[in-house]
Amino acid sequence: MGVPTLGCECAVCTSADPRDRRLRPSVLVRWTEPGKQAGEAGGPERVVVIDTGPDFRQQALRNGLKHVDAVFYTHAHADHILGLDDLRPLSFAAARESGPIPLYAAPETAAVLEQVFEYTFSPLATYPTRARVRLEPLAERNPVHGVEFLRVPVLHGPMEIAGFRMGRVAYLTDVSEIPEESFALLEGLDHLVLSALRHKPHPSHATVEQAVGWARRIGAGQTWLTHIAHELGHEATNRTLPAGVSLAHDGLSLAVSL
Repeated sequence: MGVPTLGCECAVCTSADPRDRRLRPSVLVRWTEPGKQAGEAGGPERVVVIDTGPDFRQQALRNGLKHVDAVFYTHAHADHILGLDDLRPLSFAAARESGPIPLYAAPETAAVLEQVFEYTFSPLATYPTRARVRLEPLAERNPVHGVEFLRVPVLHGPMEIAGFRMGRVAYLTDVSEIPEESFALLEGLDHLVLSALRHKPHPSHATVEQAVGWARRIGAGQTWLTHIAHELGHEATNRTLPAGVSLAHDGLSLAVSL
């Protein structure tokens, strides 16, 4: 729901700490495409977004986003898809240069996107300034301009959703359970971004304690907890976490090996 949460006057929602002001989670992955030949300078900057939530426009402005090469969707809940329409101005230039922006989504996610954004995806759509985007099936391995986005299946309550691994970093949000076979896809990480909603159990989200347990098993160099509800104050919670585990915060930027 974001923090501050509407109508709430708890200690976290009224906190003066800027790290307690949280937009809905999304990830921006930027890299410079390697040169095509030995000795050639690096190519253009490439940009991939994971999830376009309701706050996508604000996040894109804050990060100076000028173009997007692709979008990956974890699942189709509102806090992960409702900013799709804000891709429109970025998609116009992309369509002129290289075609519609590809949106990678599992079949059930694509079906929801097609329903919610019918005026964008319907073959009968006539809206003249609809986003220039195209749905692409989410495969196990998804290469984008030299970087592979590996799908990591996780559970969100009874629903299977997608986490992603890119090189030595992985992003798993809205997790309530990690299937045994997915742990093998998470070995050798420098950074793990993992959701932890609150301390109190929730039917479709991990608690802090569950997330810390998974972090210890996965053994990434650093684990960042995200998708945080207003029950968790940033500074107070960080003081209780073990070494190598910290709450993420809006605007956190990491140098990673892709």
